[in-house]
Amino acid sequence: MTKQELIDQIKLKKSFLCIGLDTDLTKIPKHLLASEDPVFEFNKAIIEATKDYCVSYKINTAFYEAEGISGWQSMDKTLALIPENILTIADAKRGDIGNTSNMYAKAFFEKMNFDAITLAPYMGNDSLAPFFEYKNKWGIVLALTSNAGSADYEQQMVGNEFLYERVISNTCKLASDEQLMFVVGATKPQDFVTIRKHAPNHFLLVPGVGAQGGSLAEVVKYGKTNDIGLLINASRSVIYVSNGLDFAEAAQAEAKKLSLEMSAYL
Repeated sequence: MTKQELIDQIKLKKSFLCIGLDTDLTKIPKHLLASEDPVFEFNKAIIEATKDYCVSYKINTAFYEAEGISGWQSMDKTLALIPENILTIADAKRGDIGNTSNMYAKAFFEKMNFDAITLAPYMGNDSLAPFFEYKNKWGIVLALTSNAGSADYEQQMVGNEFLYERVISNTCKLASDEQLMFVVGATKPQDFVTIRKHAPNHFLLVPGVGAQGGSLAEVVKYGKTNDIGLLINASRSVIYVSNGLDFAEAAQAEAKKLSLEMSAYL
């Protein structure tokens, strides 16, 4: 998916919502556990209920890898179900020496055909470069994350700047805003001002709104560009609103609510 295609979807749906499919067998409704593939059945219902209100789905691969082969099969079936006009993100946080990253890129972009993948940048630009060789695919680099541990490395000073600033400025040398996004946590909204100095036109994938306490209004205030430039991720706050028979309807209502809030900024 190209940047313009993503922007067009945001304008069409009046939403910049990304829904995280962090599907946990211990949290999905009990009545689904009797089905042949409970994870897929849950995802299928969530996607059917919410696809009109979001522009992206983010699949956290850890929740699928934890189930072994069956988990990978559930992920593959889920990915095939997502409409082509919705951006698909593999939240896999890959990044390794060049030949290994080549294989990761092949796995997620060729074999599974994701549109985007999250990347860990701390082995350097040569560990990221293979992902940007794919046309119309995205690398989403961890910059300033919403967890407390971000203070351990990302917010440490390197010379006269924070390490996350160095990551952003260096990574921008690898790819343009047509292929490169950054992960920036919603719990640190005023830092978006600094981030926009380094990445003024890049899309930012923003977790932390909702369950982690981040504010949509503040994220938009400090991070919005002329093209919005934001994908607000909501996972638990949407998909686990209810664990009863009405789980899909409840998720739909929450996605619709978030979408309506976002439409005010478009």
